[in-house]
Amino acid sequence: MSTSNPSAMSQPIKPGLPDETGTSSGASQAFLASPSTPTESNRLETLRQELRTAFVACRQSTLALIDPDNWDLLCCQSHPDFSPVGWHIGHIAYTEALWILERLDRQKPLRTDFHQLFAADGLPKSERQNLPDWLTIQHYMETVRLRMLDYLAIAPVDRQERLWRFLLQHESQHCETLSLVMALHTRKEAALFPQRAAPNPQDVAEPSPLVHVPAGSFQMGCDRPDALDNERPAHTAETQAYWIDRYPVTCRDFRQFIQAGGYRNADWWSEAGWQWFQRHPVSVALYWVDDPVWDDHPVCGVSWYEADAYARFAGKRLPTEAEWEKAARWHPQTGQSQRYPWGTDTALPQHCNHHHRIGHTTPVTAYESAASPVGCVDMLGNVWEWTATLFDAYPGFRPFPYRGYSETYFDDEHYVLRGGSWATRPWALRSSFRNWYHPWVRQMFAGFRCATDE
Repeated sequence: MSTSNPSAMSQPIKPGLPDETGTSSGASQAFLASPSTPTESNRLETLRQELRTAFVACRQSTLALIDPDNWDLLCCQSHPDFSPVGWHIGHIAYTEALWILERLDRQKPLRTDFHQLFAADGLPKSERQNLPDWLTIQHYMETVRLRMLDYLAIAPVDRQERLWRFLLQHESQHCETLSLVMALHTRKEAALFPQRAAPNPQDVAEPSPLVHVPAGSFQMGCDRPDALDNERPAHTAETQAYWIDRYPVTCRDFRQFIQAGGYRNADWWSEAGWQWFQRHPVSVALYWVDDPVWDDHPVCGVSWYEADAYARFAGKRLPTEAEWEKAARWHPQTGQSQRYPWGTDTALPQHCNHHHRIGHTTPVTAYESAASPVGCVDMLGNVWEWTATLFDAYPGFRPFPYRGYSETYFDDEHYVLRGGSWATRPWALRSSFRNWYHPWVRQMFAGFRCATDE
């Protein structure tokens, strides 16, 4: 599922709501469900205001990505694995209308003709290019959002909070996919990596320093209202002692692999990876810029196969998902797991490169002050990071808000990525967040870091 995961966001929405979302046959039931005590009323009003502020800010960020003058271009499919940008925009509004207006508030559909067009299982990706004009989509988005916020003002959000936060992340994740689709449209390196001045010597990363993480247990996953179904339930996980890279693999590091003939030497590749490479020969990362100015930026746009090959070349391996999460959030002094590498504060500009604030990758040393308790830097934002773990359910998993959202991908064919990218929004950025992709996909803003056994 994920900002960068097109397949996860394209699963059919099944009928029915889990009990924990709460349902309503209209505004009157929402009023009746409201608590009677002043303290509880105040708490719910604070939650409503928090959600309203987040949805407004998220939508402003979405609209900032759209250039109406280029709407015709945004309705074209740039890659067979990804829907057109314009489809993502319509799908975001359609999904809000389906879950909030139709299923919670029992309103009639605003546009019955949009069900096949914008439902995730309505049309194949290749047939999603015949879209309405921008003014029609804009009007639909605005109408859905105004009605949705009207309902929020009276909704029993204590019983629905998890669904509201799911929808906030749904828009965030689609917009990260939207960002990479626009990058594929342009296919111009300058669009992602503008010309920059030479790096400051103090920003230059050390060559592959390693951080030691001792053996033991830690709390993995999350049970907070914004945690997606695949992050739940929080549980105890064990790891052996290991070493993990302090920083993501940089372009300087990856250049050594390129120059040593890593893309031509089968010794460094898994059997499946080498077979993929024979069918799809490449020589650099997808978003590669052959300029030393970018040497201390993380390599960006590599498949799992490429990341695995580099790790073998370097005499290391990819970290497991549990190793990555422990290095990101476990505090050796308290024995507790933090929400973020830097603590409990929501992601801010000083913590990591995210939310399009910079618009491209940054040097891996740029956020040293936000290192994790064990000393790993750049764990959130900048680039997603591949792990060695196949995507699967945690013990006690329960699907939400519909069975296919994550469960469809527990198929031993998708690998987990962690950490987010420079385009990830704060609502989908935390140490427990899980993304997943097929090992051959290299279009998302993904890199990796390596690990070794003790």
